[in-house]
Amino acid sequence: MQMSADGKKLFYSGLIVLSVLSGTTALTAIARPAFALSELKDEQGQVPQKPAEGEKAPPVETEEKEETGPLELPMPDPLIRRNQAVTEPADNDPAIDDKTVEEPDVPAELIYDISKAPEPVRRMRELIVEAAASGDIERLRPLLGKGMTETQVSIVETEEGPVETLKGQSGDPEGIEVLAILLDVLATGFAHVGAGTPEEMYVWPYFTEKPLAGLTPPEKVELLRIVTAGDFAEMQEFGSYNFYRVGITPDGQWKFFVTGE
Repeated sequence: MQMSADGKKLFYSGLIVLSVLSGTTALTAIARPAFALSELKDEQGQVPQKPAEGEKAPPVETEEKEETGPLELPMPDPLIRRNQAVTEPADNDPAIDDKTVEEPDVPAELIYDISKAPEPVRRMRELIVEAAASGDIERLRPLLGKGMTETQVSIVETEEGPVETLKGQSGDPEGIEVLAILLDVLATGFAHVGAGTPEEMYVWPYFTEKPLAGLTPPEKVELLRIVTAGDFAEMQEFGSYNFYRVGITPDGQWKFFVTGE
């Protein structure tokens, strides 16, 4: 098919126009900046704003992952902490020596008021005083007991009865001197010893539990009503009172009436 000269001109003009239009479109497409998908829209559908010229873009917050080392098991607590004292050792602990475990000594209580003693103690003391004041040593026999409850009247064993032993200790055959000493001893203050223990006792005179070096002048007078000055000097050299003393248990048993140490 042949075209006229005018037709050819129109055909080529159309091609030039199309070429120009296509080039403009292509230039427009090239000139348009490209955005990443993350920049097109955020989760709320908003288009991110580009920073103005001269301004720095805000830092992008990223989640920092903590670096973890190898898995380690925790160490167990020590069986005994250094700042924790062991108060009660085990019963089967071989390191415990029974000989080293000692109960603390209970200090003796010195008493001058007989009304502070238990009633059985007061009653026995009253009976002893009445018997001694009578001048008849035989009146002490019912109070001295028998068998397991017999009152100790000597620090050495003897086959004689307690009354006979006391007569033998007296400076006279009837035992009057011993009765006088017994009254003088029970006229002093007394000591409460071993409170709360099986050895609990009320002991006369209180000098048995008091250092002789610390006696006051009135206490020395009271002591010299029982012993002589020579006896007192010997006691000071000995270190303690060692003359007659009386012991009565809390339940009223006359436990001992002995001299010596």
